[in-house]
Amino acid sequence: MKPHRKLSVIWRFLRGVTPLFLASLLCSMLNTLFTALTPQIIRAAVDSVIGTEPFGGLPAVLAGRLAGLPFREALLWSAGAVLTVSALAALCGFLSRTGTAMCSERFVKSIRDTLFGHIQRLPFAWHTGHQTGEIIQRCTSDVEVIRNFVTTQCLEAFRVFFLVAVSFALMFPMNAKISLVALLFLPVVVAYSLFFYRRMAQRFLDADEAEGELTTGVQENLTGVRVVRAFGREAFEVEKFDRQNGRFSELWIRLGKLMSIYWACGDLLCGFQILAVLLVGVSETVSGSITPGTLLAFLSYNAAMIWPVRSLGRVLSEMSKAGVSIDRVGEILDAEEETAPAFPQTPDWGGDIAFEHVTFGYSGEEPVLRDVSFTIPAGRTFAILGGTGSGKSTVAALLTRLYDLAPGAGRITVGGVDLRDIPREEVRRHIALVLQEPFLYSRTVEENIRAVRPAAGREEVRRAARAACVDEALAEMALGYDTVVGERGVTLSGGQKQRVAIARTLLAGAPVLLLDDSLSAVDTETDANIRSALLQQAAGTTLVLISHRVTTLMQADRILVLENGRVAEEGTHAQLIARDGPYRRVCDIQMNQDDRALLAEEGGEA
Repeated sequence: MKPHRKLSVIWRFLRGVTPLFLASLLCSMLNTLFTALTPQIIRAAVDSVIGTEPFGGLPAVLAGRLAGLPFREALLWSAGAVLTVSALAALCGFLSRTGTAMCSERFVKSIRDTLFGHIQRLPFAWHTGHQTGEIIQRCTSDVEVIRNFVTTQCLEAFRVFFLVAVSFALMFPMNAKISLVALLFLPVVVAYSLFFYRRMAQRFLDADEAEGELTTGVQENLTGVRVVRAFGREAFEVEKFDRQNGRFSELWIRLGKLMSIYWACGDLLCGFQILAVLLVGVSETVSGSITPGTLLAFLSYNAAMIWPVRSLGRVLSEMSKAGVSIDRVGEILDAEEETAPAFPQTPDWGGDIAFEHVTFGYSGEEPVLRDVSFTIPAGRTFAILGGTGSGKSTVAALLTRLYDLAPGAGRITVGGVDLRDIPREEVRRHIALVLQEPFLYSRTVEENIRAVRPAAGREEVRRAARAACVDEALAEMALGYDTVVGERGVTLSGGQKQRVAIARTLLAGAPVLLLDDSLSAVDTETDANIRSALLQQAAGTTLVLISHRVTTLMQADRILVLENGRVAEEGTHAQLIARDGPYRRVCDIQMNQDDRALLAEEGGEA
């Protein structure tokens, strides 16, 4: 990312706290000014109170007050002046740090809110192309690095520059020779810091990427703990983590070595600078060019200045980390959000849904659907049958606008309105989708069902659960609806998770219900009971059943068969079974005696 783009990213979030940032900066500068007065008071005390030099380097009011006072009183006044100036400096320091803390938290809150909101509006394709662990790492540790640099290190840099300016403004009038000696070392320290900054930037990037890989590995291991245990892959996972962790540690060790060289050489440079100032200062004092008090003031200014200047290296090293983090956060912010239709339309959700010559392929891949056309009648049960890779789930993804059709690749309409002209929020509010692998929150079963309608009453929740045939299973649990679901529903069986997800979808009351292989984990009898309950609970709802199992679909009003992304055949179960086509072949393979008996009970044809 170019420097001006990085600055624009920072300014986007900083402008909301600019007054607070400037107030903190002003207090920091006042703290520096008051601190800079202390060496002048000490200088006057040494040269004029203890010595015989006329008062100089102090404000006229204070100098006039001290002149002519007895030794003890003048010394007490000097001590009081030091305490007063120190108290004012402490007050300004307190205000600066308090303002910085407030500015820091508001700044980082703005980044987090914007990032999270932006991620929620990014296309589904973006999420499938990025690892969860990496996204989390960018939204946490990278944001913290940016916060630390902008609200801490940048303020420190401003304070250092102001300190240097004030120090030299006071030092040059006292003695230009010593001031030049002190000044000559500063460009060397800055140039040396810049040299290391360039070398550290790439190493910080490598370390950040390694941290993202490590975070992703841990996240995948924890969410896939069942698979790890089932296949006895603990040793493999430990070895993989050890390898990733070793690489991560090695990168930070390499970075630490470079930082150690930087700090060690910096200490040596600072030592040379202090030595040079001391030697020249002592020489000037011995020759009578400056007084002992002036030498003490010089040493105080130099000591107060050299270490903050030295800390510029830390600021520059943090800048390298911040630059990498800004790039990584900026990549998320630069990703295009889902676009809203230029002229949004509201369709009749009681109308037919039609696919008209739809061709669709995921980015960089061969088309999954090829010239597909069919109509889903409103208020009826429509079924889609197909094998793996036939395009069943792609139909569901297109219907819910997780993906959009490219121009000229056909169109999907609801009540005659192009789906792309309907806002996504409205589409997803009216077309409820239940996936084969549903996601459940780490909360109670009731909270999971009520997630789509938080205000729903318990009776409504139970009615939806009964329709999904999960009410009896919950009754057998000790806590019933208050049973806490483990992460991603790990404490429930696959069939129970699917049924809880179906109950949640039924509670939403959407006019179009889309079940994408979401009965695959239940037995045939439960499958039939759920479908029967769905037809009663969701009377008048357009029900779309997608499955590879014939018994799930054969009672539908209309059945569509997909093969290799094309429509192979379409009709009722009776019509399709009478043909010697793919539907009949699947029936012959899947149907057993129990299935035929169950079908006969339901009033279908065997």
